[in-house]
Amino acid sequence: MSGAQPLSFHPALPPEEVARANFYGLLARLYYAPPDARLLEAIAGADEIEAEDGGIALAWRNLARAAASAEPEALREEYDSAFIGTGKAPITLYAAAYSIKYSNEAPLAGLRAELAALGLQRRENAAEPEDHIAALFDVMRFLIAEQKTPLETQQRFFSRWIWPTVQPLCAAIEESTHTAFYKAVARFMKCFLELEHSAFEML
Repeated sequence: MSGAQPLSFHPALPPEEVARANFYGLLARLYYAPPDARLLEAIAGADEIEAEDGGIALAWRNLARAAASAEPEALREEYDSAFIGTGKAPITLYAAAYSIKYSNEAPLAGLRAELAALGLQRRENAAEPEDHIAALFDVMRFLIAEQKTPLETQQRFFSRWIWPTVQPLCAAIEESTHTAFYKAVARFMKCFLELEHSAFEML
């Protein structure tokens, strides 16, 4: 699992599911590593979102604007300063760190068991633990686009492993003095995942 992997889609996937998978794939890529010039150009030139919820459309527009004015080298420095740091990272991208019900080890063991049940496992050359937010987003992309998993299965994974991390991670990024571009990423992420949560609640 890795946010750097290219997208592939089930041939019968409806357009709205393709869009969901694309957003998860983009977020995985942005949190896996800082964007390069090609990705920034793609975001800046992407079509606007047409949605009843104006919040996500505005967040996407602001992300596109941020991408249009961003420099890859500056974003490498921002990413390293915010999410890697020296010693302990100012902002952690690991879901287990935001858990309040379990120890640091228990969530990772549970996640590994659930991934195994889904037929997924960590690549041998993967450097990051499975609870890295990029890996979790990539799992959602995979469940939607490649495995075409039932929504109920997607909901269980989302609710257990992604949703509890959204608010504290976004708040940490918003409050950080190390982030600029990633504030726009976090605002879009929050809007998108809030819509996902609302849709899953309707099942």
